[in-house]
Amino acid sequence: MAFVISDDCIACGACASECPVEAISEGDGKYVIDADACISCGACADACPVEAPHEA
Repeated sequence: MAFVISDDCIACGACASECPVEAISEGDGKYVIDADACISCGACADACPVEAPHEA
């Protein structure tokens, strides 16, 4: 199951730099994950200082 980023996102970009498949991009006020590209590795969740990414 793909990860999603909650509204807790502070748009720091830590998750995007850790994504091995470049599935994360800057959205409107927060980062977003392309569910079709996400491989559910959890690297984004491990990198996030506010625990915004989580499994959908």
